[in-house]
Order: sequence, then structure tokens, then C-alpha cells
Amino acid sequence: MYKLLLCWRYLLTRFIAFASIISVMLGVATLIVVNSVMNGFRGEMEERLHGIMSDITIHGGSLDGFQDYQEKMAAIRRVAGDKIVGMTPTVMIPAMLSYKVGGEPLHQQINLVGIDIDTMKSVGDITKFLQHPDNRENPAFVLRQDGYDTYNHLNPKDSAYRPGMGVAGWDYRQKRFAFRDETEWGYDNESIPPVANPTTAAESSARADVPGFMEMMSAAPQYAGHNLTSMQEQQQFNPTRQTHTGAFVGIGLTIYSRRREVDPATNEEKLIERMRVIPGDDIVISFPQMGNPPTFGTANCTIVDIYESRMSDYDTKFVFIPIEKMQELRLMVDPVTKKRAVNQILIKAKPGVNLDDLRDTIQDMPEFPQIFYTVLTWRDQESTLLAAVSMETSLLNLLLFLIIAVAGFGILAIFYMIVLEKMRDIGVMKALGASGFGVMQIFLCYSLALGLAGAGFGTIIGLNIVWNINTIAQVLSYVMGHEVFDPSIYMFSQIPTRLETLMIVKVVGGTLAIAVLSGVLPAIRAARLHPVRALRFE
Repeated sequence: MYKLLLCWRYLLTRFIAFASIISVMLGVATLIVVNSVMNGFRGEMEERLHGIMSDITIHGGSLDGFQDYQEKMAAIRRVAGDKIVGMTPTVMIPAMLSYKVGGEPLHQQINLVGIDIDTMKSVGDITKFLQHPDNRENPAFVLRQDGYDTYNHLNPKDSAYRPGMGVAGWDYRQKRFAFRDETEWGYDNESIPPVANPTTAAESSARADVPGFMEMMSAAPQYAGHNLTSMQEQQQFNPTRQTHTGAFVGIGLTIYSRRREVDPATNEEKLIERMRVIPGDDIVISFPQMGNPPTFGTANCTIVDIYESRMSDYDTKFVFIPIEKMQELRLMVDPVTKKRAVNQILIKAKPGVNLDDLRDTIQDMPEFPQIFYTVLTWRDQESTLLAAVSMETSLLNLLLFLIIAVAGFGILAIFYMIVLEKMRDIGVMKALGASGFGVMQIFLCYSLALGLAGAGFGTIIGLNIVWNINTIAQVLSYVMGHEVFDPSIYMFSQIPTRLETLMIVKVVGGTLAIAVLSGVLPAIRAARLHPVRALRFE
């Protein structure tokens, strides 16, 4: 009993013990907050990556791909059909995107992906990242009349405003190509008058004339004196009523400026993203065709929607077009058998299926010899990024744990001072019959009490910070005069957090272990003191 009484007395009467508790408390609270935020960011990133990518991807041996993909998909269904939700063939190749801005050509490297829009929905979440509501519900490679989102629909309150998307669609395309004056009819000019009764996307390639087209052409000075009816009849491709092959283009390939500007209508500052091209503009894509050696081909496409996953690697590189058109452009259709080739098969597994086991099952099939085919899970494909995030989290935890280690050294120094200060008291206790182990227990219980107090208060503070972190961020932003957490930069509407019970247990357990171990050496020294020498100590 005397051991607990002495521990409690030391804990309440010594100010230096309070300093140790503060050190442990801050270390525990910091570890809980940092781990929760890091887990939140990592979880959000993994969910987005998993949403963009299929569970399993089968890569062909080369860009030329393989023609028997339907037979291979049937074989997969026979072997693992009970574990699969959907499959889709795709073609993905490196390519070059080109378009003119103010009369000057601009080129960007891209990954060109040919997809079957109907089966793609069963494999990934690509459609939910499109900016037109109709394409999210019933995706199609057609140019919509209007109604494109001017804010990111997944996070409209915290995303940037895009004036160009407000004029995108058939109205914009008709006016732009009727007058062919990019400087006058720029997509950032929201005062462009509407075209009377413009055609819809479905009617654009079927109707012989466009209401309002002749009036616009007559008003254009460059067409004065020309026979407009004859010009329209002679023109094989009329961009005011037709589009090239539709394409979904990543948002990062279109934006050239991102800055805060004052909105004249509301007199409020908002983040504005200016875009070089928008739905309704034409682009040119250059790509390698099949053959040995490969030849070089080009294709005109029309941007029909913008793709924004808020993952930079995808938004700045990916362009999607119909797989049938891709196969024709790349000469991936056999002229005799009419069989089409693909170089990837994407697979969506059922919830709860072990992806590694499914990957190994497919890789072991005779239809997919490893020398020609590679079967990867989404984690395999992003292993470098995921490993980097995991390593960063581990190193950060190690560095932050040093805060608690410093507190442990403080406990060690405090206990040595207490042993020296209480030398005569220890001698009296031993002379009265206290054992060396009993004296040792006093100091070990004291160090455990310091650890429990610091870890307990630190856990309470850390949990409250995590639960209210977005409110705290708003208060700090107000006090500091600028955004502490800008959602438009970090791509999250709020600071993501994810509390894990195991993580809290590890932090608290590690803290208690450090605290107890810090008191071992002073406790051993106190236990070994000889009563006579202790009583003679000055």
C-alpha cells in the first residue's frame, strides 16, 4: 500500500512531473492527429485510384494487341465467372494531342484510350467524372446542346469556376465555326449571343441545314459576295452541323490559367480556371499504327466532354475515344477475317474477392502465357505510389515518436534526480524492512503513472482535434488571413481523417512502454542502495 501512496504523492507534489506529463501528452496527441489525417488522405487516394482503375488489368504483349480477346474473355468467365462483375476490352497507346490556340499550334503528350462505353460502366467509375449530367447517366460520345458543369459536380462549393464550360456545346461550336474567328468568339466571352433554334447533337449529322446558320454566315464579312448555298452544298464536312469522332479529354489538358479573380456580378473573389479548349472544339490526335515498322497516323476528334477524376496523373494525360474508331484508325481490324484487336482487358471483381488470388488464377490460365501477357491488380499498377505513401507515413511516425522518446529521457533524468534527492528516505524505508524490489516498484509505478496521465490526456486532446479539425482549420484561416487548407488545391472538400482503433492502441501502448522503460535504470539504482550508505548520504 505504501508504494501506491508514495507514487500518488510524487505525482501531485512535483512540478517537474507535470512537465513530463505535458511532453508525453503533446507527443500522443500529435501522433493521433497526424496518423488520422495521413490515413484519411491515403484512404481517399486509394478510393479514387480504385474508382478510376479496374480491379484486374490484362496487358497484351505489345501495342498491336491480340485479336482473340472475345475467346479469352469467355475462358475467364468459365474459370472465374463467379468472382467477376464485368469485363471490357480496351486499347491504350501513347499519342500526341494537338490543337490551335490563337492560330498557334500546341502539342501535349497523352495516353489515348479506346473504350466500349457500354461495358466500361460495369468495370470502372469513369462516367461519374464527366462534366455533363446526361453523360453521367447515359454516357455517349456525342456533343451535348449545353448544360455542362461550370463547377466540379463532385465538389461544387470548393471547386474553381470555369467560365468556358458555361458556353460549351452546340451553340458554341456553331458560332465558332460559322465565323472562324477565335479572337472574337473566344470561349471565355460569355456575352456571345445565342443561336436561334440550334440543332441537337442527335440531329447534327442527319439534317441538311441548321436553323440560324445562313443568317450567321451572311452576317460574317469574310463570306460577303459568296454563294452561301453553293458553299454549304460543296462542303463535305460542315463543323456547324457535324462533329468528328467524339472524345473525352482530361481537364488538365485544357486549363492554362488558374487564379483568383473578382467576380463583377457579386464583387466577390473566386478561383477561376481558364481553358484553352472546351466541348465543341476540334483537336488532332497523332498515334502509332500497327505494322512493322509502325507507321504514324492522325485523326480529327471533337471534344464532347471533360473528364475530371481529380487525380493529376490521369486528368493531365488521358483522352478517351470509342474503341471501334480506335481500332479502325490504328488498322487493328483484319481486312480478311474482320476480327478486331485490343491490347487490354479490364476486369471488375465482386466485393470481397481476393484480387491477388484472382490475378494468379488468370495468370495461370493457358490462354495467358506470362511471356506475352501481364496480369496486374490495381495495387500492382500503382505499387510505386502506394509504397511511397506508406514509406512517408512510416518515417513520419518514426520522427514524431521521437517527441515521446524525448519525454522518456526527461523521465529518466527526473528519476535520477529523485533517487539522489530521496537517498536518505530510501535508506529509512530499507532500514524499516522495505525490500529492494518494493523500492523498485515505487519508481516503476511512478513512471507508469506519468505515462498513463500523459497518454490519457493526449488521447482525449488528439481525438477532439481530429473530430473538429475542419472547424479548427476555418478558425486558423480567419486568424491568419489565408486558407490553411485550400480544397481546390488538395482536391478534397474537407480535410479527410480516418481514426483506427489499432493505431490508437499502438500509440498508447508504445507511450506506456517508453515511460516504464525510462524508469527502469533509476529504479534499479534505488533498489540496490545499501541502507547504511543511504543514511550516511549527504
